[in-house]
Amino acid sequence: MTKNPDAAPVALTKLGVVLTDRGSKYAVTGAPVRSRADVDAVLAALKAERAYAKATHNTWAAMLPTGGLKADDGESGAGMVILRMMEREGLSDHVIIVTRWYGGKKLGGDRFRRVQDAVRAYLEAR
Repeated sequence: MTKNPDAAPVALTKLGVVLTDRGSKYAVTGAPVRSRADVDAVLAALKAERAYAKATHNTWAAMLPTGGLKADDGESGAGMVILRMMEREGLSDHVIIVTRWYGGKKLGGDRFRRVQDAVRAYLEAR
């Protein structure tokens, strides 16, 4: 991937690890975005850090002028959880990424509660 020298620097708000559950660690990051290209730039900036690049999941959702986008990154259904919370909050032109480092024990439905907890922490910190 080549870097665009004319691209504006990405303004990430990174809270780092906000909670742990049975060995899994969750972090949350967000940034203002206006297009899918902006979302991709934010993801690339986040994954430039080795720890985030090696994370088990970087699930995200974005509210753009053209509508909502989401990606589960293997954490089935988690992108929709983030998107719904953003819609309820009325947060637009923004992306929120919940990162999970798997801790060795399956969380079942609790994984959705942890995603909600991470998003809530981000919304409260904004």
